[in-house]
Amino acid sequence: MSEQALEELSALAAIYCEPGACEVLAVSEADGVTFRIQISVKELLDADILLKLLFHLPVNYPSALPEISVSSDQLTRAQCMDIKDKLLEQAEKHLSEPMVHELVLWIQQNLKCVIKQPATVCSEKTTLSKGASTEDGIWMLLLHLDHMRAKAKYVRTVEKWASDLKLTGRLMFMGKIILILLQGDKSNIKEYLILQKTSKVDVDSSGKKCKEKMISVLCETKVQSQHKRFQMFEVKEYSTLDELQKEFETAGLANLFSEFVPPLLK
Repeated sequence: MSEQALEELSALAAIYCEPGACEVLAVSEADGVTFRIQISVKELLDADILLKLLFHLPVNYPSALPEISVSSDQLTRAQCMDIKDKLLEQAEKHLSEPMVHELVLWIQQNLKCVIKQPATVCSEKTTLSKGASTEDGIWMLLLHLDHMRAKAKYVRTVEKWASDLKLTGRLMFMGKIILILLQGDKSNIKEYLILQKTSKVDVDSSGKKCKEKMISVLCETKVQSQHKRFQMFEVKEYSTLDELQKEFETAGLANLFSEFVPPLLK
């Protein structure tokens, strides 16, 4: 399996890091790698839909297309086949570049269109591509970090990545809680996630440089009209939970705070 595929798999494991959300099923130098990603598509349909996406990346991936299988207890076999066919169509548009995260994001955006309407009705404006950032709009990402041992260096690295990728938002400290809230083009958000997982950003208990292994993606979604756009990236520290909550509320993100932050205190 190519080094590129291994790096992509490592990044995917960081993005879909909830228990059971991303599971490697088989790895072979001759056949490639097979893994499953499980996602819940929210706020698109009357009920949340749990999708299980099985990907097989051949040894010459991404020069060759992945094999894809789709299953869901809430959808019919025909609907799952429709999803698979649309994902393979999208995969062809990303040939020769890592594509799995792009495909997962695409189906999260377009599931309702795929299973409710004829394929011809699906808007091409939602097709993910490197040149489509203006059509995709601005996206938002909320990350939770378990700790920072080399805090000063870690903070400088995050600030540099945000600047290089033209991302705005906050790096927030409140007690033991560390959150990174980012806004920007979807492709740049994806690139940040890859950097966060694959770069040596911290040190281990012995002081040796290490990659980030204790990161959780709490939310990744498109910025809505009620959300305030951050004008810059800032590092901020809060002495109380109320101060942190006010930061979210000022940005129109009260629901995001109530859903994801209080559980971190347990």
